Parts: sequence; structure tokens; C-alpha cells
Amino acid sequence: MSVEEPFPREINYLRVSITDRCNLRCFYCTAWGTWEKLPAPEILRYEELLRIAAVAPKVGIRKIRVTGGEPLVRRGVVDFIQALHEVPGLEEVCLTTNGVKLQELAQALYDTGLRHLNLSLDTLERDRYLKITGSDNFLEVMAGLEKAAALGFNPLKINCVVLNGINDDELLNFALLTRDYPYQVRFIEFMPTVDPERWAHHFLPMAEVRRRLKVLGPLEPLEPEGTAGPARIFRLPGFRGDLGFISSVSDHHCPTCNRLRLTAAGRLRPCLFAGQELDLKVPMRQGATDELLASLFQDAIRLKTCESGYRSLDSPLPGRAMVSIGG
Repeated sequence: MSVEEPFPREINYLRVSITDRCNLRCFYCTAWGTWEKLPAPEILRYEELLRIAAVAPKVGIRKIRVTGGEPLVRRGVVDFIQALHEVPGLEEVCLTTNGVKLQELAQALYDTGLRHLNLSLDTLERDRYLKITGSDNFLEVMAGLEKAAALGFNPLKINCVVLNGINDDELLNFALLTRDYPYQVRFIEFMPTVDPERWAHHFLPMAEVRRRLKVLGPLEPLEPEGTAGPARIFRLPGFRGDLGFISSVSDHHCPTCNRLRLTAAGRLRPCLFAGQELDLKVPMRQGATDELLASLFQDAIRLKTCESGYRSLDSPLPGRAMVSIGG
């Protein structure tokens, strides 16, 4: 596919980072002291985020996922999610969180109408959680997961980044969660968003993950929803939940990717691994019309080609820590 050829799939999903702050320091995302937080005035205000959210459906966006950093550390996030549910044309509002503040905020989030919740969790062991995240918040996260399940969040997804030599001995334990609970456990390949040596040492391809899970039985593929992300979804016979596999590196999903990313600084990114970004913040603060903002969205969609994204194990790092781009 040439760079001039239009993207072959409807772009209907926008990931919106509302902050670059986080209360964890996961070593595959960012480490303590290795990135500079944005000055507060550089982060989009909620009213600016809501204006962009109102423009997005005019160019085909039907789903918005709120991310960070860690979105629940930003004051006013519950009211913001409530307001997103009132944006005309949006069909889905979703949230990805590390779960540290989930037990505290789960009821309020549920009361906004939010149902689609992703929880990032890379281990089921407290000591290992401290090693991966730099914080001893495992018990709080598990309490938040239990609270969300009890309230009825659905789908309730657990995102597990597979790290060779760190948590790959827990693959079966994660998969077995879906036997007893209606979770969707999603295994995610470690992407080269950190230094190359660390990534190469801990990378494990999804083909190997699936090979190790064969002992549980045959994986039955499920049809994705129209606004679904990159996970390939399967179910094991007799299990209540599902398993997802995201092979962003070994078997990239560029031809089927339907997403754009908006950073907390107001830059629209066609692809995680593409260098192009379009600034929405400066034009908006200079008085841009909704029509101009919509045209910038259309420009981003035109830039989204299979040539613009991640294509090989030799592709460059995305240029900034994941916490700065939006997870």
C-alpha cells in the first residue's frame, strides 16, 4: 500500500489522553525521573476536550476511550465522563485505568453511565506488582476490580502486558480468571516504547503465548464489534469470559486499525509509531471553527496508512514515553 492510498477501514475510535500524570511508574511505560511532565497550561482543559469530542462524530468517530497517564488522578474526571455521555453522535464512552483509585471512584463512574472499563494489570502477585510498577498498590487494584465486577461494569477487560522473564509464568493464571469470571483478559505484546535492549530482553510474541495456553483447550474465535480495537478475541469452551491477544509487534494490525490518538497536549496522532502529529490545541485557542477542527481530523485520517505505522521489529521507537502519548 502506498502512502497516497486511503486507509481501508472506517476510522471510528478516538483514544483521548486527559493527563500525562500517573501514580505508577511501570517500567515499560516510563521510569521515575525519565520524563518531564507537561506544564498545566499545556494540557487541554475539559471544555476543550469536550469541544473536540463534539467535533469527532462529524468525521465518523463513534467511540471515545479516556486514557492517561492515569486518567483517574485528574480532578474532575467523573464530571468529564458524565459530560462525554451527553455528546451527540457518540455511541460508546470507555475508560482505561490502572485501578489504583478505582475502588474509590467505581460507584461514581458507574453512575455516569460508564460500563466499558479496561483495567491494566500485569501480575497477580503483590511482590511482582511492586517490581513492575514501582508502587505497592496491588491490594487496592484488586479491590477496585472486585468493586467494578460487583457493580456490573461490562465489558470489564484486564490488560496484561506480557513480559518475558517477569510475568510470563502467570499466563495460565490470568487465562483461568475467565473460567470463573466474565472478564476479558487481553494479553498484549511488549511494544518497543523503551530502550531497545530492555525491550528485546523481555519481548514475547503472541504466538508463544497462545502455544502455552493450548493446555486449556481449543480457542474459539469470536466476531469483533464494529468499533473494537486491535485484540483478536477467543473463548475457551465452558469459560465465562474471553481471551484477547494483541500482537502489535509480531503480527501488526495496521490494515484493520480504526483508531486515532489525542495526546493530553492536544496533538492528534494517526498512529502510535508514526511521527506525524496534528496540533488541535493551538488552532482551537486561536479561535478555530468546528469546521477547521473537523478538517484536521480528516487530515489525520488521510495520514493513517499502513505505511505510516509499525511494520517491523526494526521500526523506531515512538519518540516519547507512552505516558506522554497516551496509553
